[in-house]
Amino acid sequence: MSTTPTTRLILETLLPHLKVAAAYAHFLQPKIAALPPKEQGKNFFTAALTDADLAIQNLIEVVLLSTFPEIRFFGEEYESSNNTKYFRATELGLDGDYLVTLDPIDGTKFYIDGHSNYQIILSILNSDDFEAVVAISPAQNVYFYAVRGEGAFKGTLEMSLEACAPLQITSPKPSILLGWGMNSVAHLLKDRYKVIDIATDYSSDIQIPNLNGILSGDLSGAVTKSGKFIDSAALAFIAKEAGWIVTTLDGSTLPPLHTCQNYSLPGLIVAASQSVHQDLLKAMQSVAV
Repeated sequence: MSTTPTTRLILETLLPHLKVAAAYAHFLQPKIAALPPKEQGKNFFTAALTDADLAIQNLIEVVLLSTFPEIRFFGEEYESSNNTKYFRATELGLDGDYLVTLDPIDGTKFYIDGHSNYQIILSILNSDDFEAVVAISPAQNVYFYAVRGEGAFKGTLEMSLEACAPLQITSPKPSILLGWGMNSVAHLLKDRYKVIDIATDYSSDIQIPNLNGILSGDLSGAVTKSGKFIDSAALAFIAKEAGWIVTTLDGSTLPPLHTCQNYSLPGLIVAASQSVHQDLLKAMQSVAV
């Protein structure tokens, strides 16, 4: 097997193509029509699927297979992809044998409804933790990225990795996002925060913060029932590299990725400060989720 390319090489190689994908997603958004749902169920966020999801994943798969043919890859739309079978593996490897993951349109429901806070998220995972994450917001002309131990950065889509500035999330709004199934703690937080329950507060007409609001300053904290590698855990990694506090729902340190199941960390608390984290942790300890 060939030597695994470095994190920086993977990012530098894929970024121009991710920017092409961003331009495509932005162009297509007003024209997009939803395909049949990926799965049936009450969570309309996980059920949403568009042409953009499939096309962007196909683009990144082609680039990876032609540039890093031995790399491991897992994309959200793996069941619909004709390329999945050509990758050496789709699961985590041993230390140093990286897995690239992709959420081609994170916030597909936001995307379908014309909101601007959808994004493209690409991650590089080691056996124990994330090595790097890039999160691009095409409609907002901005992207965020973080490299393990090197901090988090922000730039416009015209900027290279090197041109981006350190991400500084100053004075985030006193708003808390509750992920799907976490509304049981809402009443314990409403005296101090504006609480946004994604399941009940989502509107097709009025944009509410998505989880990426932790990076834009629209949120001072979030609670999720699980931390999927491809999206919520990836965004939490960027926040952690920017100095935020990220723990499991009981306040524990995040477990190594290779100990997790179904490409997902357990539930997450993501907080801008120790005081916010304590408020969220106390709320979680007061209810049975």
